[in-house]
Amino acid sequence: MQVELEQPNHQITEEKVLILQGVTWEQFKAIAVQLQDHREVKLSYLNGVLEIMSPIGEQHEKIKSTLSLLLEAYMREKSIRFYKRGGFTLEAEGYASGTPDESYSIGQSGDVPDIVIEVIVTSGTLNRRKLYEPMRVPEVWFWRTDQLKVFQLQNETYEETSRSQFFPDLDLNLLLHYLAYPDQYDAVQEFEQVIRGDRQP
Repeated sequence: MQVELEQPNHQITEEKVLILQGVTWEQFKAIAVQLQDHREVKLSYLNGVLEIMSPIGEQHEKIKSTLSLLLEAYMREKSIRFYKRGGFTLEAEGYASGTPDESYSIGQSGDVPDIVIEVIVTSGTLNRRKLYEPMRVPEVWFWRTDQLKVFQLQNETYEETSRSQFFPDLDLNLLLHYLAYPDQYDAVQEFEQVIRGDRQP
């Protein structure tokens, strides 16, 4: 199966999403091999549905990098041991494959990260919570349209929660406040000062 990325898209966005239905696992893996040299392309597969996103836009990368810097600053200030895992692909053979924008192991490194982060600028059709259920990722974070939501794996499915189980004292609204800063450097510097108690947000 050959994939043509230049498809008509009536919605003008930074990113374009192509959805293919009825794709077997073998076909998905063949497509992944075709596109392995295209780092700007993100593939997600769930039970026969393949989502191809390209390109990853500037807004997406800015939010992802700022959120990562803020979260890492918090963990360092609170002396929380963490391991940055990056955006490596998580797979449940034959059923699901997803590549988060960022991921972390907390306390110690393991085969499956404790937290995966998805920045969604252009929505596809896949339920991205279902994407990580088979891998039993404990916590999935989503940023979408200036909202930050955290889901914890409970009884085989993800349930939304107001706090991370790994950072129970971290206010998600505080993260959003600094994510909205126009200057990334200033955002991280001031966030660190707030965490230390040196200033008010």
